[in-house]
Amino acid sequence: MGIFNHNNRVCLIPNVSGVGGMVSFRGKLIKGLAERGISVSFDMADTPYAAILVIGGTRDIPGLWRARRRGIRVVQRLDGMNWIHRRRRTGWRHYARAEYGNIILSVIRSRLTDHIVYQSEFSHRWWERVYGVGRIPWKVVYNGVDLESYTPTGEGKIPEDHIRILLVEGAIAGGYEWGLETAIKMAERVSTTHRHRIELMVVGRVSESLQRECKEKAEVQVNFIGQVLAEKVPGLDRSAHLLYAADVNAACPNSVIEALACGLPVVAFDTGALSELIKQDAGRLVPYGGDPWRLDPPDIDALAEAVNNIINNQVGFRAAARKRAEEAFGLDHMVEGYLDALNI
Repeated sequence: MGIFNHNNRVCLIPNVSGVGGMVSFRGKLIKGLAERGISVSFDMADTPYAAILVIGGTRDIPGLWRARRRGIRVVQRLDGMNWIHRRRRTGWRHYARAEYGNIILSVIRSRLTDHIVYQSEFSHRWWERVYGVGRIPWKVVYNGVDLESYTPTGEGKIPEDHIRILLVEGAIAGGYEWGLETAIKMAERVSTTHRHRIELMVVGRVSESLQRECKEKAEVQVNFIGQVLAEKVPGLDRSAHLLYAADVNAACPNSVIEALACGLPVVAFDTGALSELIKQDAGRLVPYGGDPWRLDPPDIDALAEAVNNIINNQVGFRAAARKRAEEAFGLDHMVEGYLDALNI
């Protein structure tokens, strides 16, 4: 039996499950680590390991403190922070959870980590603006994607008799219903102004009551297909004409990077980190038209014009989207960035 080498093992916490950005990121990182002979643990008690990567935050603050006392390196991956609950009524329970989450993230960032990986320059600036300039090393590592699995070729066909706009989120709740409302208004405007037959396909968890409300009020076809397994996403991306990135002030949405890799152009308001991700003709970003931090009414006309531009130039936009993914969002680049931060 060989000697176990803890230098080839990383502890990833918290042990998340289901779908969404954190789960998607963790799955891709585990795959990349395994290809390099590095195994993972999901429990700080499951020792030994060389370092801990905190994907966002964890309530086990005492466990992190004990790990640092043992000389274990702790790296924190930071997205953005909770903020929409301060602008939309989401209920006091959700409000309390959101504020508590921000506190946990900030405590780990300021007191319990040796290195921070921000998902974007936007995320870095946001944290420093709200909680102050950190005193520890940091770097920006964009999310990555397996460019062999997420490709423009394979299962999934664009409809010929109508335009399909895709919206992909883990869940549309907790104030993020705003993004779906905006998507429907945008689809309606594209239909009436530019005379396209539009289908808005929504991927993610949406309550039945919200689905009914949208279908009753929307003047375009809205299809809700629920949550899907990660391996189904490339086919869905290949079956659409464009992706609408609905999240305002997003730090580094996986859905955008996955879409680009599949050659699916992206349209969105120019907020958050999207200008770092979408370059040249990989998609179109338009000015929000107000203060996105206050969720002012956005410029739907500008968004609809951008959608029409992409619809009428599919070949060029789709090629540019794939090129952008190949340039910046390969899985190897992401994994190497985290290994550098972890000192492995």
